[in-house]
Formats: sequence, structure tokens, C-alpha cells
Amino acid sequence: MSYPGPPLKSAAQQAWARLGEGALDLVYPRCCRVCQIGLEDSAPRVGLRNWLCRACHENLMRVEAPYCSVCGEPFAGAMERAFQCSNCDGRRMAFEFAVSGFKAAGAMRELVHHFKYSGDLTLRGVLAEALFTVLAEPRLAAEDLAGWVLVPVPLHWLREMRREYNQSWELCLELSARTGIPAERVLRRTRLTATQAKLSRRARLENLRGVFALRRSLPLPGWRRPEVRGKKVLLVDDVLTTGATADECAKVLRRDAGAEKVVVITAARG
Repeated sequence: MSYPGPPLKSAAQQAWARLGEGALDLVYPRCCRVCQIGLEDSAPRVGLRNWLCRACHENLMRVEAPYCSVCGEPFAGAMERAFQCSNCDGRRMAFEFAVSGFKAAGAMRELVHHFKYSGDLTLRGVLAEALFTVLAEPRLAAEDLAGWVLVPVPLHWLREMRREYNQSWELCLELSARTGIPAERVLRRTRLTATQAKLSRRARLENLRGVFALRRSLPLPGWRRPEVRGKKVLLVDDVLTTGATADECAKVLRRDAGAEKVVVITAARG
């Protein structure tokens, strides 16, 4: 995979960072973010094992081929060629394709649920690691991501105010710091909608119709909408289920913002 990467640190900065980690471990020993058991001293400081014990890490279920070439839905049987699932077959999606890191089950389901509904913002690090694994997907690994833009699926302003953060934007920021790919808030929700998780596929489509639009540009500092015309976009969310939300966002990005291509990446697949 190819992307700009984070700013390079000097040898002195790296040494200070290691000292800081050691001091922090003395005050707040590392523990598994799922079961809270203490991590062994030999546990890696990079990747998901930096956040999870061996048992919880092994409990994660990677989304591996074969899977739908459009929405990334895993397929249990053997498949040697690209295929589309019954949900995508015959439909024209506004996004190019969607890929996810892990199935939204077991430890990953717990992580997403606590991050999204329990206000545990500290979980953004482990979920960003899960999201980072998606960039190794062959179609993305073949791309030069230096010219791409990370764009979060937006929350309605009232829901974001209650939650105090948008989980998708937090994942964008973490992934941007890791890869150097810029993150921009381009979209907004025009109305407060019912939670998608409790709705049927038909109800999801009706619930989302016309709900996304471009952010308004105002003559105030920080209120200019970022320009993504002619650019390739990585649309970021925590979980993908039917793809209805991603499709509606991609329509606005392609039709109204003029994005060249939209690819959906999520930490988990429902």
C-alpha cells in the first residue's frame, strides 16, 4: 500500500516517546480493552495486540475472501472468482466498493458498541487499528492513496452534541495521523433519523432518502467546506450493514461534491 505516512520523528523524539510509554505503564498498566485483563509485558506496542489480550485478539474474526466485490459481505462457501451478493446483484451503488476489517461479532462487537453508545472515546485507537488493516485489501493496496481524502459519515448535529463526538470523524482523525491521508468533514445530515440498526432494509432506504447534503460554507473561520471535486474519497464509518447509509453518502459526494470515486472502509461488518 502507498500513502504519505505520519511526520518523521527524530531519534530524540522517538527516545522521549519510549520513555513516556514506560512512565505511563507504571501509572496506568496496559490492559485488554475488552476483558480488562492485564497485558503481558511482551505484548507488542503496535497493531491490535497493543490493545487486546491474546484471547480477545484470537476472538476477532477477520473479513477474508471470498466476499462480495461491491459491499464486502463475507461468503461462507468456496468462490474462485469475483461475485456480487444477492443484496448488490442488479443494483447500481454510488460507491465503487466497500471493505471492512472484521465481522461485527464477539470482541469487535463489544468494542464498537462501547465506542458508539457508552461514550468511551479512548476506544478510537483500537478501532482505528482495525480500520487500518483494511488498507491492505488488494484493490486499495494497489492504489497510491497520497491523493485521496478521508471523509466521515456524518451525525446529525443534535445527536453529535448529545454523544459529544462523531465516532466516524474520530476514526478519520486517528487514521489520518497514522497514514498522512488528509481527513475532511464534507457531509452533513439534514434531519434527525431513527436508528438504522432497528430497521428493515426497505425502511432503512426510506429513512435515509435525502438525509445527506454537503456542509454549508459560511464566511467564518473553519466554516468553509473542503473541496473534493475530482478527488478520490475513502468514506469512513465504524460498521457497515446493508450499505444504505454509505450509498446515500456516496451519491452526494459524487453528484454534488464532484468526487471522482468513493470507496467505503469500516472497522466492522454487520
